[in-house]
Amino acid sequence: MTGEIQPETAVERASAPVRARSRVRVHKTRAPFSLRCGALLIDYIVLVAIVAASTLFARMLGGGARLAGNSTETVGLLLALLMAVINYGLLAGLWGQTIGKWATGLRIERTDGRPAGPGRIALRHFVGYPLSILTLGIGFLVAAVNSRGRTLQDLIADTVVVREVVERR
Repeated sequence: MTGEIQPETAVERASAPVRARSRVRVHKTRAPFSLRCGALLIDYIVLVAIVAASTLFARMLGGGARLAGNSTETVGLLLALLMAVINYGLLAGLWGQTIGKWATGLRIERTDGRPAGPGRIALRHFVGYPLSILTLGIGFLVAAVNSRGRTLQDLIADTVVVREVVERR
């Protein structure tokens, strides 16, 4: 035994599995207004589903258990509030995506492309969203006419919502 490695022959090379090399290119585009609305709708459905499930469970307890039913509804509201803080604060602060944005392929970033971070996300969601709602939704509609698709909460927190498009070559 010599310990030398024999070069492979042309036949061995031809029978080896061929690995196709594909290039993946990711580019970011402005998130379409309709997709942003869909992401917000998904987030809303998650919260309403928690409240609806707790209400149905409270009604299943029956009329004689009114106190238990009321406490069940209260627990449902508290769970929905906790889920809102987790979704809009924790998930978005750590990964730049709420459940709805994750489902639709959107991400919240700073305007210079860096991650938004928990502070900007908290400012965006817990100050900007209420202000957009207090303006009777006009804060959300700003994205439809803004050239970069930024809403009032995006302008307040200096963020932008982008869609990552993956191209395989």
